[in-house]
Amino acid sequence: MRLNYVETGPADAPVVLLGSSLGADQRMWAPQVDVLAQRFRVIAFDHRGHGGSDVPEGPYTIDDLGGDVVELLDALEVEQASYVGISLGGAVGLWLAQNAPERFHRLVAICPPSNLAANPQPWIDRAAQVRAEGTQSITDATLGRWFLPEFKDTDPVRQMLLDCPAEGYAACCEALSTTNLLPKLADITAPVLLITTDSDTSVPPETVVPLASQIPGAHLEIIENAAHLVTYSHPDVINPLLVAHLA
Repeated sequence: MRLNYVETGPADAPVVLLGSSLGADQRMWAPQVDVLAQRFRVIAFDHRGHGGSDVPEGPYTIDDLGGDVVELLDALEVEQASYVGISLGGAVGLWLAQNAPERFHRLVAICPPSNLAANPQPWIDRAAQVRAEGTQSITDATLGRWFLPEFKDTDPVRQMLLDCPAEGYAACCEALSTTNLLPKLADITAPVLLITTDSDTSVPPETVVPLASQIPGAHLEIIENAAHLVTYSHPDVINPLLVAHLA
């Protein structure tokens, strides 16, 4: 599986991987890359089916998405990295911390879904809708969940959603529909920063807050007056948290 990625920062610095939200690609990390690249070798990648990555026919699984990241590390000859992921990328991060612990130094999981297998039908339905009608059919509703009404600079994110291959989006929906990361949370050994927001309707805070007591030593931050794509809307709040945890 060939994952597209963009690399920034010193080649000899510690590596930080950035994993994006469902429907987005590495461009969504623009508010973070320059800050992180002052200290880290930053590798912002596109999940399979997204951006410039390969788009195999679905369905995909969370094992596929996590395995792709391990393969990327191998291809780059990186023994160990830290990882920052939001939404789908956050779920992938939790999977990596559980299934490849020796490869990951520190983890930040932002608004991560952890057990969508408990209610899979909405994800199966969304996959069918996008296959039939394209990502344009869900773009307005998605932006309404990702940002509060007062945040207006949504055009770049809208374009990412419109650019996302329909099959890749749908197949990642199917991956989420079968994902349950709860049973192995207690096995995570990497230091974990969990971030949620008070107004996230995509991955409600009440599904994220309990994870902090299930992951040994996890630290929880709840961002106020923010919705799901908080990295994009509130970089002034998020960036210092990332630098402090990853340092």
